[in-house]
Formats: sequence, structure tokens, C-alpha cells
Amino acid sequence: MARVRHKRKPVAEMNVVPYIDVMLVLLVIFMVTAPMLNQGVKVDLPKVSSEALPQDNDSRVLTISIKADKTYYWNMGSEVDPDQGKKTQTAVSLDQLVSAASAIMRENSSQGKKVQVFVRGDKAVDYGAVMAVMGGLQKAGVGNVGLITEAPGS
Repeated sequence: MARVRHKRKPVAEMNVVPYIDVMLVLLVIFMVTAPMLNQGVKVDLPKVSSEALPQDNDSRVLTISIKADKTYYWNMGSEVDPDQGKKTQTAVSLDQLVSAASAIMRENSSQGKKVQVFVRGDKAVDYGAVMAVMGGLQKAGVGNVGLITEAPGS
């Protein structure tokens, strides 16, 4: 009795297992490096043990940084400044900061969006500079301001 052999047809499917492996490796790399990315101006924050403020994920975040030499910077999260085409990281005067914050608050309130405002003050900056910023933010219509610190072990 003769055996009949059936010829196998070549498989015309693409093997995606190596692509899945590469994708998972890239995912792990991005998950490890994402928390290390720090945006903003380098400020030596005071170390205080406190609880983290609750964050509203639907609101936008405006971060104001005060360096030790009393220069002011502001950054609207990951958004881009339309005039400069980049994130705002240039030193501004207190009056410019207040007018920018006022414009941001007006624009977002007209769109029905909330803005969370945080102040990052260098530990070497005096109390008066931080209070001047907070007073200017109050004039700009900001009701709540959060102060950013570092944990003591950092």
C-alpha cells in the first residue's frame, strides 16, 4: 500500500511575535524613564514631609517657579506657548507673570476648564518674593495655590 504524501503549502502569514517582543521592551523602557523626566526650571526645593495635594486630572496645571536670584518662570504643563512656539521657560518680571496668569485664567474660564496653580520656590528665596507672587496670583483671579516641596529623603 502506497502512502500518499500531501505537499504542505507555504504559510503566507507574517510572524508578529518578534514585533510584540520589541514593543514590550520599548514599553518597559518608557515606563522606567518617564518618571525621571522633570520639566521646568531647576529649583532647590525645601524638604518638608507633607501629604500630596489631590490633583484633578481634568484641569490644566500652571507651575510658577521662583529661583534663588528672584527670577520668575511659568510653565503651562505640556502646552506650547503660541507666541514663542515652545514651553515658556524665560525669566519674566512679576508684572509680566501676573498678566500672563490673568490671561491664562481668563482663557480657561471662558472655555470652562479649571486651572490648578502651583508655586515652586527655591529654599534660598525669601518669604517676601513668594508672597509677592501669591498676591499677584490673587489679583489675577487665582483662588487656590499649591506650594511644591520635596520629601525629606529625596
